[in-house]
Amino acid sequence: MEAEDTKKQGQAILIQNHQIRLPHIYEKYLYCIREGKAISMRNVKATRRVLVSFQAYLEHHQIPLSSLKIEHIDNFQTEFVKPFSTMTRRIYRSKLRSFLRFLFDEQVTRKNLSYGIVNPRVFNQPKPPKFLRPEELKRLFDNLSLETPTQIRTYAMLILAYSLGLRPCEISRITLDDISFQKRELIISSRKMGNPVVLPIPHKTLIAIAAYVRKARPESAYRKLFLTCNKASRPISTNVVVYHISKAMKEAGLSASPYWLRHSYAQGLLNLGRSIYEIKEMMGHQNIRSSQRYLYIHIELMRKVLFDETL
Repeated sequence: MEAEDTKKQGQAILIQNHQIRLPHIYEKYLYCIREGKAISMRNVKATRRVLVSFQAYLEHHQIPLSSLKIEHIDNFQTEFVKPFSTMTRRIYRSKLRSFLRFLFDEQVTRKNLSYGIVNPRVFNQPKPPKFLRPEELKRLFDNLSLETPTQIRTYAMLILAYSLGLRPCEISRITLDDISFQKRELIISSRKMGNPVVLPIPHKTLIAIAAYVRKARPESAYRKLFLTCNKASRPISTNVVVYHISKAMKEAGLSASPYWLRHSYAQGLLNLGRSIYEIKEMMGHQNIRSSQRYLYIHIELMRKVLFDETL
């Protein structure tokens, strides 16, 4: 009997389909983060998965939200995060923490239980950031073809990611009004941490954008820079940016993700002698620690400085 209950409990807290409807207070929270905080649908879906599992756990143990205790939260977390990596566990704890804070603000719970969710301290060094070496970057761009509108668009997205360190979501949100060809500037008004920035556009990047606008961008009333290449053209999503950049990397024989280009951009700034504070601003980070995670002390630079030799 005990084994059967354990099995049912395990089944109850598995991540469920993100389309499952939840009780009103959950749906209200999801609406608030989607509309009030302008969180991407991808993040909202991930949050829903966590909350679906949390609600299933509470239903299984017959625990109403108004009677929640920190012990319930601990027990849920112990089972729920077990299969996931350290980073995924931190993300899921963060989503649950935000929901518990919302419950307290809505006076559903008498105590703010969000304070009880603490990530374990990590003492080992983080993994070195993954970025593309010069020869890999050359292979990536040399392998690109510019024969079709889709290929021209992919090249423009790739060079924006590499030369300006833009996230895929930021690339998908660029509008024609954000670009000043005369001043050679790009305004990124919607960033992850809410830090708008005006970035100088390198000459090659400007040419790539202009080539896309003139030769590949469909005529449209939409002001978004990047549109789909079919007849019913419309603004592309973040997933489309990720897909085409990933495809280009795979075709170049690189086992990498689009975010490696952002890491490569940060590494390039470091190699040029930019300070960590300058890199923080250009990357759009709120905290300098976020910038530090992108940087890796290059062995070649270290040997050149310390021993006046090159590899």
